[in-house]
Parts: sequence; C-alpha cells; structure tokens
Amino acid sequence: MSPRAACRLESFGFTDVYDYVNGKVDWLAHNLEVEGDEADRPTAGSVMRDDVVRSAPTDRASDVRELIERSPYPFALVTSEDGTVLGRVPRSALDANPEERVGDIAEPGPKTFRPHVSADKVAGVLADKELRWAIITTPEGRVLGVASREDLERAG
Repeated sequence: MSPRAACRLESFGFTDVYDYVNGKVDWLAHNLEVEGDEADRPTAGSVMRDDVVRSAPTDRASDVRELIERSPYPFALVTSEDGTVLGRVPRSALDANPEERVGDIAEPGPKTFRPHVSADKVAGVLADKELRWAIITTPEGRVLGVASREDLERAG
C-alpha cells in the first residue's frame, strides 16, 4: 500500500498499518499471508513442505548421506548460512568419497520457483522437464521448501 493510503488508514484508527515498499508481487513471492477472492488458490507455497535436508558446502558427504536416508527426498539442498540455495546434491552423488565436501559435488544453480506461482503451472513445468520436485525460494534465493509434482498436480 502507498504511504498516503497507510496514513489514511491510521487516521481512521487502524494501528497495524505498514507501507510495504516492494509491492504486492514481492509480498506474494515471500509466501506471506494474503486475503481476498484468490487467497485459497493452490500455489507452490501452499503445497510445499519445509522438511528438506539442508547442508553447508563444507559438510561431509557421509554426514549428508545419512540425513538424506532419513528424509522423504532423494537429495539435499546446499545452502549458505542465510539459507540461500547454492546447489542440490543427489544421494547417489555422495557414495564415491565419504570425506568429500558436498559443496564440491553439488549440482550448482538448481531450478527454483516462487511460492506464489500456481500449483498447476509448477506441476506443468516439472512434467515437461520430467522432474519430480520443485524447490521453492524467495526472490533472494533463500529456500522456503520443496513441493512434489504429485502434490502439485493433486492441488491444482
């Protein structure tokens, strides 16, 4: 909302009023709460789960492999300290050298999606590319979660 609109609402007695400078799309891209007619529309953010394994680039392959084996996903995301996705490492890549650092074997720059994109659209992209998983991030690249193609298709 604009500064003028925020000021007007405050003049009516509203106390929790904010001027969100970045705009509506940025708000949606951070998976923040929304209201209105379209609020219940299935999106990648409404389907995603946040239980994906995250590892630092310096983590040992053997340690990450153990985490993946207890995970519902066949991969881990390699992230920076602030959660920015640096890469994706499949479980199969972790067998060669258990002492190797995952940052050295991760697939750099995996495809990511924003949480406000419709579940149908993300499912379609995954199907076209024959992928099973969507990595959901903020515009800054910080991981929010993962959605399966199956769950996205069911929601859409």
